[in-house]
Amino acid sequence: MALNSSKVYQKQPLGEIEKRVCCCFRSEKATMANSVKFPDINEELQRIVDADMDFVAARRTAREAFKDTQLSIDHVLFKMPHEGLKMKELYEVNSRGIEIFSKSWIPKTNSPKAIVCLCHGYGDTITFFLEGIARKIASSGYAVFAVDYPGFGLSEGLHGFVESFDQLVDDVIEHYSKLKETPDFRSLPSFLFGQSMGGAVALKVHLKHPSAWSGAILVAPMCKIADDMVPPWVLTQILIGMAKFLPKHKLVPQKDLADMAFKDEKKRQQATYNVIAYKHKPRLRTALEMLNTTRELEHQLGKVSLPLLILHGKADHVTDPSVSNALYEKASSTDKKLVLYDDAWHALLEGETDETILQVFSDIITWLDEHSQ
Repeated sequence: MALNSSKVYQKQPLGEIEKRVCCCFRSEKATMANSVKFPDINEELQRIVDADMDFVAARRTAREAFKDTQLSIDHVLFKMPHEGLKMKELYEVNSRGIEIFSKSWIPKTNSPKAIVCLCHGYGDTITFFLEGIARKIASSGYAVFAVDYPGFGLSEGLHGFVESFDQLVDDVIEHYSKLKETPDFRSLPSFLFGQSMGGAVALKVHLKHPSAWSGAILVAPMCKIADDMVPPWVLTQILIGMAKFLPKHKLVPQKDLADMAFKDEKKRQQATYNVIAYKHKPRLRTALEMLNTTRELEHQLGKVSLPLLILHGKADHVTDPSVSNALYEKASSTDKKLVLYDDAWHALLEGETDETILQVFSDIITWLDEHSQ
């Protein structure tokens, strides 16, 4: 039954809508059972990647067993040179008692020009496509750091569950603030890099500490979720009410994100190799927190004051490129730049042609070099 037609719901009594929501509820376990069969892996490895990833132990086991397969796929991100980098992975318990996974990529020989702190997108992890992005930026002379949010990737927490977006932002601030104060990096310029939902995280990090960063790079930032991605108004109101009682349930109807985000068909298929990404229907509380965050950010664009590089595909159907334009127009920053890519979709650094991906990287590195002197 389709859940993406507001006309259907407006013509039906509330009881029929509730039946449809209940259908979503009953199908939650069926959705979890979906799996992708990978060629050239044995049955044991297939069993590991098919496991329920709700809890972190399964995600960590799958990542460790599958990482060589992941990073060997024929994608331009994994062809980036990285032999001259020191890479370190770390698990640390934060002030809320949650074990957080983080990683760093630092040039081995020359002193870094600046530090770049990555904020990943919804459902994502720093151990797949973001690994290639980090390698490329670090190979251009930067110390790059990234962290999996609680509930995502290799960090503790129920998979894909965001109880409070502000709390998630505070966790990011805590991690990166300590890092920036270490003797090796204290004197360096520091930049935020946010993709999609990570763009919203980066903006909120900045708004909570307006003078703490030297600038921000926002790639298809989630300042507003595209209208096509939001359920009809009536269904949204029902889901908001249900979130009070079933916050962790996967009930929010959503189109396939890879189909919406990756323009290049081969790269869209390769996205399935991100086996610890959250790919189910959004949990009720998570969806509500993301929706409220975008509404809040829309009203705070004028408070954004740091140097900005905003990159967005004109054909993005996941986050609205018109709001990136509004951010550029309304931000009080005197140093800001907006680059819109013709015909490009949401995943600018993962799902476009190699030529487009390399052009986006060139724009990013040029801007960083100009702002790190």
